[in-house]
Amino acid sequence: MALAHRLPRHFTYADYCRWPDDQRWELIDGAAWDMSPAPSTAHQEVSMRLGYLFYGHFRERGCRVFAAPVDVLLPAGDEADEAVETVVQPDLVVVCDPEKVREANVRGAPDLVVEILSPSTARKDEGVKRERYQRAGVAEYWLVHPVDHVVHRYALVEGAYRRPEVFGPEDGRFASSRFPELSVDLVELFGVEPKEPRQPPSAE
Repeated sequence: MALAHRLPRHFTYADYCRWPDDQRWELIDGAAWDMSPAPSTAHQEVSMRLGYLFYGHFRERGCRVFAAPVDVLLPAGDEADEAVETVVQPDLVVVCDPEKVREANVRGAPDLVVEILSPSTARKDEGVKRERYQRAGVAEYWLVHPVDHVVHRYALVEGAYRRPEVFGPEDGRFASSRFPELSVDLVELFGVEPKEPRQPPSAE
């Protein structure tokens, strides 16, 4: 299994903009991470289903939905774009502040970020990217496991992500913590047969 490759040098968005268009990289605190190989078909199916759901839900609610590849700049402060050291390409983002959306990119923390895990990127998505989204103030972060058929939902509380809530097809549906009217049918999302509902813990 090929893992995401990290370059040892320190980079900024100015460097990033000079790299070849046919190569996909992310910057996290100045470290460059290769985003190849291409996602699996299961990854793409889940991405398409969520993207369709998000578009239908948000198109008349004043928020915008973007699917990868779109550059999301997460500045440390008020530095110019060229000096920003974190540029990520989440699988899906929801942005409700129109001032964050520019022609070339999104600058600032989205309201909701979704990463669909691949074997090569799982460690990064669950580690350094989760920490960076927390630091940037991303209100809600989903980690979607297309093979294990589970979603880990992180909600920002007092500036930190607590232990994630975990949802699978046996739960039927789950709702966003940031957007309670946004509900996901997990059986449909993962294209699996319904399972027995998850039983609540015994009172004994």
